[in-house]
Amino acid sequence: MELEKIVAELKQERDRLERAIAALEGVGRVAPVAKRGSTATATKTRNKRGGMSAATRKRLSEALKKRWAERRKKSA
Repeated sequence: MELEKIVAELKQERDRLERAIAALEGVGRVAPVAKRGSTATATKTRNKRGGMSAATRKRLSEALKKRWAERRKKSA
């Protein structure tokens, strides 16, 4: 009876230590997506274009091309 309680407490302590070791080994690394949420949802949001419409991307692209053309003219 008492022995079973001691074994159960030791197993709980072992689990806590394993989690602590895993956390320390993971310091500086990106946490796996599976632990944060469902893999499908995380993958979809990561591959998203940031909410820009096609027209906005085109307008931004043209503005940047114009900016770099002006810089090339100044340096030439």
